[in-house]
Amino acid sequence: MFLKFLKENVYASYVLTVLRLYVGWKWLDAGWGKTTQGNFDATGFLKGALSKATGENPAVQSWWAGFLKGFAIPNNDLFNILIPWGELFVGLGLIFGTFTTLAALMGAVMNFSYMFSGSISTNPQMVLVEVLILVAGFNAAKIGLDRWLIPYITNRFTPKKDQRESSLQSSAP
Repeated sequence: MFLKFLKENVYASYVLTVLRLYVGWKWLDAGWGKTTQGNFDATGFLKGALSKATGENPAVQSWWAGFLKGFAIPNNDLFNILIPWGELFVGLGLIFGTFTTLAALMGAVMNFSYMFSGSISTNPQMVLVEVLILVAGFNAAKIGLDRWLIPYITNRFTPKKDQRESSLQSSAP
């Protein structure tokens, strides 16, 4: 019943729009500062997260520490690009309602990455809102550019019924 409400109710789309704008603003604000200042470096964060993997009650699990040590820190230059631009594009996608579910998914992936690294902050509440957006699907983006963009893409790249039928007939023995 709740899923149907999230996916189909017009009032839910209004609430989801407000939530989408809030989370989008948080991402845009974080990404904007990192991209415009031009001096973002994730090294300190990554090494700090790695240091939280030791001790009696580690905040970072060993498998994530292995990822940080074996991939993230050696490829820090890649993360110095992915993090600020990812935050910026997730924010823009959520604010404008463009590729909303993809933006929410990528936002959730980043939030989980920060939480795996031992940083709590606003990440849990943002994940909760992003999951609601993901579950609601298209209803979360009805008040946004996806209202026109998704049908355009669907119509543009999905074969028409008569094209499918003719291709089926031509492939018949």
